[in-house]
Amino acid sequence: MSLSHCVQPHARAARLRLWRKTALAFALASPLLPAAAQPLTFDDALRQAVTRSRQLPAQEQAVLAAQHMAVAAGQRPDPVLKAGIDNLPLAGHDRFTLNSDPMTMRRIGIAQELTSADKLRWRAARQEREAGKAQAQRQVALAAIQRDTAIAWLNVYYRRQATAVLARQLVLARQEIDAVDAAYRGGRGSQADLLAARAALLTLEDRASQAGSDLDVAVNALARRTGGDADVAESALPDLEHIALDPATLDAQIARRPQIAVLARQEEAAQAEVQLAQANRHADWSVEVAFQQRGSAYANMLSVGLSLPLQWDRPQRQDRELAAKLALAEQARDEREEALRDDVASTRAVYIAWRNGRERGERYAQQLLPVLQQRSAAALAAYRGGKGTLADVLAARRGTLDADLAWLQVQMDTAQRWAQLRFLFPDTQHDLEQPQ
Repeated sequence: MSLSHCVQPHARAARLRLWRKTALAFALASPLLPAAAQPLTFDDALRQAVTRSRQLPAQEQAVLAAQHMAVAAGQRPDPVLKAGIDNLPLAGHDRFTLNSDPMTMRRIGIAQELTSADKLRWRAARQEREAGKAQAQRQVALAAIQRDTAIAWLNVYYRRQATAVLARQLVLARQEIDAVDAAYRGGRGSQADLLAARAALLTLEDRASQAGSDLDVAVNALARRTGGDADVAESALPDLEHIALDPATLDAQIARRPQIAVLARQEEAAQAEVQLAQANRHADWSVEVAFQQRGSAYANMLSVGLSLPLQWDRPQRQDRELAAKLALAEQARDEREEALRDDVASTRAVYIAWRNGRERGERYAQQLLPVLQQRSAAALAAYRGGKGTLADVLAARRGTLDADLAWLQVQMDTAQRWAQLRFLFPDTQHDLEQPQ
């Protein structure tokens, strides 16, 4: 047996042992390797944005504060402890003594304001309206977070589509340059065609660079809300063709929006202020009980008293306060009605734009883009057959590219309007309530 035959088995065994060690080391280290980022679906983006937001917990604390204030406002004022010395002599041989003069007394007592039940009820109601307003503001914040996150996700989706279109065009443009350069070197083309192809490539590269920058900005905006840099899932586009809005009953639907609910709670709070001002036209009594201790030679005493504010100028004070609260209530009502009208009009305008965008997108996809693609193919065939010029090919291809990008822009604008309409109301499916 030769030496080579003896060495080969040992070499194979050594390589096998090395391979096993490498495989074992990789298996042990693989759990420590960072997992690849999963594509971010539309629903996941909404859920992560709601979970990450600190605005919602802040609004929940505002609700909790108003609820606590409602309980506190419904309680009577704290009793007042009173202590003092009455009729202390300032002259004579008994001056500054507590037990010599029969009129000198050490006094301790307690006073309580007897606030009417109506005032307590309306003070508590005022804070309860504030709690309702804070809860409506939380719904406003939730809808805004979901709407802005949806728009950010859709922007990334469509800008990525635009960069893909430009990337495909760049591949074709470089292939064209190679073909034109070969034709020029073979004496079948002109230098003008070569320069035109290179100029078209430079233009495409510039547009691709701008599209890449726009995509980076969109990704950054989405990461701001979701807290991650995961790529969007291209197969997870939501249903952009349907909106749960009926234009015939838009006024009634918009009246239930959180923004209008905030103004409605504000109006209710103003009405509670009116009722409280009405109750303030009746003064509250205060009662006081005091124990008075005199010297050992004299009897102790008990005093009881009542206090009642004298509303001697009610027309200029209490009535003026009531008139002011009535005016503020009217102001709140008018502001709510005006906001409702503006909201209905702006929502209807967005709905019209969304519907028009859908029609334009269908026209692009079914009519304009097929015609431009046929034109581009015909120009290329004519050029290859010697019956057309490269300028015609570049113009046709540039027209097709412009139409593709315009179609994507229409789709993105339409999707953004869909998101505005979709999240007029918050989606409670993605609302993670914080414990209170």
